[in-house]
Amino acid sequence: MKVGVVGAGLVGATAAYALTLRGSCSEVILTDQNSDRARAEAQDIAHAAPVSHGVRVGSGPVADLRDSAVVIVAAGANQKPGESRLDLLQKNAAIFRELIPQVVAAAPGATLLIATNPVDVLTDLTARLAPGASVMGSGTVLDSARFRHLIAGHAGVDGTHVHGYVLGEHGDSEVLAWSTASVAGLPVADFMAARGREWTPEIRAQIDADTRGAAAQIIGGKHATYYGIGAALARITERVLGDRRGILTVSAPTPEFGVSLSLPRVVGRGGVVDTISPALTGPERQALERSAAVLRDALAALD
Repeated sequence: MKVGVVGAGLVGATAAYALTLRGSCSEVILTDQNSDRARAEAQDIAHAAPVSHGVRVGSGPVADLRDSAVVIVAAGANQKPGESRLDLLQKNAAIFRELIPQVVAAAPGATLLIATNPVDVLTDLTARLAPGASVMGSGTVLDSARFRHLIAGHAGVDGTHVHGYVLGEHGDSEVLAWSTASVAGLPVADFMAARGREWTPEIRAQIDADTRGAAAQIIGGKHATYYGIGAALARITERVLGDRRGILTVSAPTPEFGVSLSLPRVVGRGGVVDTISPALTGPERQALERSAAVLRDALAALD
């Protein structure tokens, strides 16, 4: 099946590379306003195909997105020093107002997977610009992976055996739902006790801080993050293409909260199949409500 990637910058190109290495689809097409960049990235990624899964990789204009089952939208401006997130939102919203109708016209049946930040508000905007289309954002899939990775490090186990969700905004107000976190079916504290591993409020607080601060730490060292989100986008795409019914914390319009945000959702063919409301503690629920309020304020400022 064919996947389109709009935006051949670091995130878009890395997503295309991950799709190729994982053999997620049969064809990837990159498109970018800078056609030379899209062509060069596609050529470079295509050279990995013969030694991985033989995915066909190419580039072209937006019209070449036709017949794509999923279109990953990673186009937009990056936040600059001294620039607020709202400034970034206004710039990227202007780009989306022009771009999304073109994408929908080229690939009317595609599931649109938004990666551009601020992802939650832009997911909401995309749903408005493409009524009737299947729309979701990468949300907190990456944040949840960071959360699981950090717990696994303290537990001394493979991170795939740690489960837990980050909910709400992909951003400062995100909610680490500790009540959902488990290792091998046990609450984190119980697993640590069973293995004789140290587990203190200080360790938990450090995991919280490191999950929230991961992007800033990475950007401070190399100016951008792209490997983690590239792999996350490939994983989300696979769940759609294969109708895998995976549970992922993607962002999508959520009437209960009046805005797009991340909750555990069943992802399959056509995008979000169902949404799960996790059993949260009182403080976690209050934090999720506050996160939704932050997003509603941003959306109102955009309007």
